[in-house]
Amino acid sequence: MGGFVEPPISASANPSRMRLRLLFHDHCFDGVASAAVFTRFYLARVRPDAEVSYAGLLHRPGSLFGEGMFDGDENAIVDFKYSPSDRLTWWFDHHQSAFLTPADEAHFRADRSGQKFWDADSKSCTEFIARVARDDFGFEDERLSPLVKWAHTIDGAFYESPAQVVELREPALQLMQVIENVDDPAFIERLIRSLTETPLDEVALSPEVRSRLAPIRERHLETLEAVRRKITYARGAVNFDLIEEGFEGFNKFIPYYLHPETTYSVALTRTAYRTKISVGSNPWSPRPRTHNIASICERYGGGGHAVVGAVSFAPEEVERARQAAKEIVAELQGDFRE
Repeated sequence: MGGFVEPPISASANPSRMRLRLLFHDHCFDGVASAAVFTRFYLARVRPDAEVSYAGLLHRPGSLFGEGMFDGDENAIVDFKYSPSDRLTWWFDHHQSAFLTPADEAHFRADRSGQKFWDADSKSCTEFIARVARDDFGFEDERLSPLVKWAHTIDGAFYESPAQVVELREPALQLMQVIENVDDPAFIERLIRSLTETPLDEVALSPEVRSRLAPIRERHLETLEAVRRKITYARGAVNFDLIEEGFEGFNKFIPYYLHPETTYSVALTRTAYRTKISVGSNPWSPRPRTHNIASICERYGGGGHAVVGAVSFAPEEVERARQAAKEIVAELQGDFRE
């Protein structure tokens, strides 16, 4: 049996049921997988009778959280920045830039609940949650292993080659492309619920996913050609600007597919809610990465990991973002030696 599971009856119809609000990194395979693994763990080890509701979180300029987000009896965040809200009861993250302020980090370190976890060395939040659930709570479910493995591969960029992730032959990578591009919270919620109950490949090959994949794959090929036209390489870094082309995002491995000689990539895109600089490093680079990308992005108000990061500006701040991208490219090229 495959397909998508139906969401449970709403909380208003079940006022006696305990309600978990689970916030996760939206448009991200690791964020969706983290939500599914945490859900499975929570229902198995914490509150089997809980009703779980979901909401995606995105990095954007300004405040990331509001107290209205934490409207459950318990509230969890996975694969996203920390909130010092007293209503936050569970938290898992693995980003270097996990804290908006030093005060937030101090708040986390003072927490004694045993339910908030951070490990910037973990390559995926999904793997981190699975490991903590096993080691600290005695929970392990082998049915989740393919999901954990692929989240680790995708978020850690442990691909065989750029071609593997650009050509998208495996069902898990096709699902990744759908998650990154579908702007439909109800679909993503059904997807998370399905991944808690159904094998990964079965979900990826379900009719609801396949119907969304076809136009996304076509758009992906158009984006590949747009990047091919716009990309420039010099001194160990590629950069390109897709703002005028109207592409809101792109497969982050296209730069390394087109320019395997590069070490870094810097790209500009724009959506209705932000102008974004995406900064990455090539896992197959012939030269070692020497810059911490998260640290560079943090100076512009962004963040991420040592190997990949991003900066968000307001949608109208295109020229400001272009100037910042130019500065980042120059910094990444600064220590280049033939």
